[in-house]
Amino acid sequence: MIVYVDIDETICETPDNRNYELSTPIKDRIEKINALYDRGHTIVYWTARGTMTGINWFEITYNQLKEWKVKFHELRMGKPAFDI
Repeated sequence: MIVYVDIDETICETPDNRNYELSTPIKDRIEKINALYDRGHTIVYWTARGTMTGINWFEITYNQLKEWKVKFHELRMGKPAFDI
C-alpha cells in the first residue's frame, strides 16, 4: 500500500503564523505511521509548506522529519493548500 501523509496538524503541531521551524512532533502519530513503514508500506509525506508563499521549506522539513525519527520513502512539496 502507498500511504500519503500530510505533515502539519497531522504529525506535528505548527503555530498559526506558520513558522514551521517551531513545529513540534506528535509522537504517537509518528509511531503509528512508522509502524506502517515497518510493515512494508510505502510512506510519502506530502506538504503544502510554501505552496502559497513560494518559500522553499524542503531542507527544514526534511531535517525535522529526520530529527523526529520519521520513517519515510519520499518527501514531496507543493501539495495544494486547502482548509478541509
